[in-house]
Amino acid sequence: MIEYIIMAIIAYSIGSINFSVIISKKMAGFDVRQKGSGCAGSTNMLRTVGKKAAAITLACDILKGVVTIIISIMIGAIVKNSNKELLLQIAGIAVVIGHTFPIFFGLKGGKGVATSLGIILMSNWKIGLICLVFALVLILLTKMVSLGSCAAAILFPVLTLFINDSYTILTQGKNGSTYFIYSVILAIIVLYNHRSNIQRLLNGTENKISFKK
Repeated sequence: MIEYIIMAIIAYSIGSINFSVIISKKMAGFDVRQKGSGCAGSTNMLRTVGKKAAAITLACDILKGVVTIIISIMIGAIVKNSNKELLLQIAGIAVVIGHTFPIFFGLKGGKGVATSLGIILMSNWKIGLICLVFALVLILLTKMVSLGSCAAAILFPVLTLFINDSYTILTQGKNGSTYFIYSVILAIIVLYNHRSNIQRLLNGTENKISFKK
């Protein structure tokens, strides 16, 4: 039991490192949460600080998910009798919660999309790539990052029901549905974080992003 608690604490702490706030203060002299949409994420970084800052933020947020899953795998290897799938899933959920409600930054963080991408790629690279391509196509077609992000979040649980290979951790005899509840929780977190965007999408007033800036 102790390994699951330790993993949750480590993952939440990693998630709570908000790179967009750190980078915006370093590169632009202000807290990105005080500008634009008020969100501590790469999209708001693009709009308020610039492409370079947004790219660095995106990479760092993805790496948070990647590093957290690697740590969960290491702990699973050390604690022989642990449920390795559960460890990975606790790590994934906790790091996104940390990113959303960072203890080091007043519980006001980002929407968890980039970190979720890192987690999904590390959980199952095939599902991660499908979700990434699906999101990018929607974003390019609509110029709405929120639409691509929300659609990919919904697609993730669906794919776990049909894809049974390429999982980093999957106990012999089990299938992808082992990750269904995990994927649903991650999807709910991402959708909850996009609730204002979803309302604007329904109203037809969602902001579009420019790739020419």
